Amino acid sequence: MPTSTTARPTHPPTLWAARGRHVGSAAEDTVRKRLQRLKDDHVLDDFLDPPDDPAPAAATGAAADRIFEARWKVPGEAGDVTVRARLVLEPASAGGQEWTLLAEAEEAWDLGWPSPATMFWPDDPDVTWDRDVATGLRLRGLNTLPDDDKAVRRLLKDAGRSPWNIHVVVHEAMTPDHRGRVPLPRRLPPGLRHRVVEHRAAPQQLRTVNWALEDFGVQVPRGGAVVLPGTPAPADYAAGDFSVRTVFLDGSEPTALIAAVTSFAVLPRPLPDDAVAALGSLREDWRLLTLEEELERERRLVAMYAEALEAMTQSRDLYREAAERAAEALAVYRESAGAAPAGPPPPRTPAPSPLRSLTRTLDRFRNPARPPRPDTPANDTTVEDTTDPSPRPGD
Repeated sequence: MPTSTTARPTHPPTLWAARGRHVGSAAEDTVRKRLQRLKDDHVLDDFLDPPDDPAPAAATGAAADRIFEARWKVPGEAGDVTVRARLVLEPASAGGQEWTLLAEAEEAWDLGWPSPATMFWPDDPDVTWDRDVATGLRLRGLNTLPDDDKAVRRLLKDAGRSPWNIHVVVHEAMTPDHRGRVPLPRRLPPGLRHRVVEHRAAPQQLRTVNWALEDFGVQVPRGGAVVLPGTPAPADYAAGDFSVRTVFLDGSEPTALIAAVTSFAVLPRPLPDDAVAALGSLREDWRLLTLEEELERERRLVAMYAEALEAMTQSRDLYREAAERAAEALAVYRESAGAAPAGPPPPRTPAPSPLRSLTRTLDRFRNPARPPRPDTPANDTTVEDTTDPSPRPGD
């Protein structure tokens, strides 16, 4: 099972997050019409439609993301719980438009609450907004693995590396009838229906599937299923806890498989890197405010400005006090310097004449063989005795 050595923020219990791709046309209009309809039906409290502002695109040279915000209420243990959701719709490309949807409630998320995806997208199978980004498969459908072994391995490796949605691999012990072809997401709680990708393996594909999943430390039992750990994997993930020995594809409720998927969904999973940034934007850049929230924000701004003004006032007072003390110290110093008696100036040592040093140097070059003349002291008054010390005749 792959692990990550980098510490990542974990998935908050109040958060619902999903990512997908819209492969049709007019994604913005689809979202806008859905939001307006739900607001008219009093399902949504309010929503915010992004303004048509081409300035960001002109400044960067590329199309900007389109951001929709919506707010609604769900039933909680102590009353209504407010949910705030933000859909980021990326610019269109050849493969469609990728979207990221984060919703955060005022308390821990209940999987029985309505899916935030259906607040922005119509729950219509003909509207193709539910494509998984990692694999391109549908979130609301049953996805049969391809016949080619290489394609199977490539697809499952992409699914195993997916950090966003939950991928489940189900092996068919024998080919089921129409009752066994019901997609798993339809049987899941509403909060999981648009976050799970189901992969169906044919009876003869078991060996290929398990070979492709070796890198992730999981195996699919014959006629069973397994929930892939994703990358990075949750710290509490154990393959045995999320592996189901038998899945009856006869139309009955796959209770064990639903329990495994639900248990995996509530694990404290690491957040993907782009989800960390999206969560920060949801909390810090939220624009769809109620009147009470706007008043509270203005109060916080006033309090912040008051604290800043108080700090500036204190700094000014401290600076003024320090300047006054410095002026007093300077005045005392000047008074003490003026009262001190004037003493004799210190003796000055004459500096040697540079002309004299130059003259001596030239003198040495003119007479190199002449020995230097010893200096005779000026005050030497000794008279040389010239008398002959030898004795005279007759002395």
